[in-house]
Amino acid sequence: MENKQAIKLVDKILGNLDKTGINTETLVDDIKELRTYALEEQVPLVVKVLRYTYEHIEENNTFLIPILNDEPLEDGDDTIKENENDTPVESLKYLIALTRNLKNKGNISDLKEYKELLMNY
Repeated sequence: MENKQAIKLVDKILGNLDKTGINTETLVDDIKELRTYALEEQVPLVVKVLRYTYEHIEENNTFLIPILNDEPLEDGDDTIKENENDTPVESLKYLIALTRNLKNKGNISDLKEYKELLMNY
């Protein structure tokens, strides 16, 4: 995102995830606030992904979407990486970090994948 306040908020969310993990009370409020910046910047994909994310967290009290596979996909491959080290916190941190740089096509692509996973969960 372009807004300096939005980038500060992304950094705050990432820092809080490192310190306290998925603390649903503050986390959901912070993601909702980040979503307002995406609305202002008129980035519909990020607006949707952030809404689906906080709704998912409210429903499940955690983030149950695994980190995306970072290798190129071939037909028939799973889009989800099977790795014991993947935690809800790491996956959520990755999703939130993607919103920092929306000029990166890889970030947009990963956000679209997260959107699909969240919609189908």
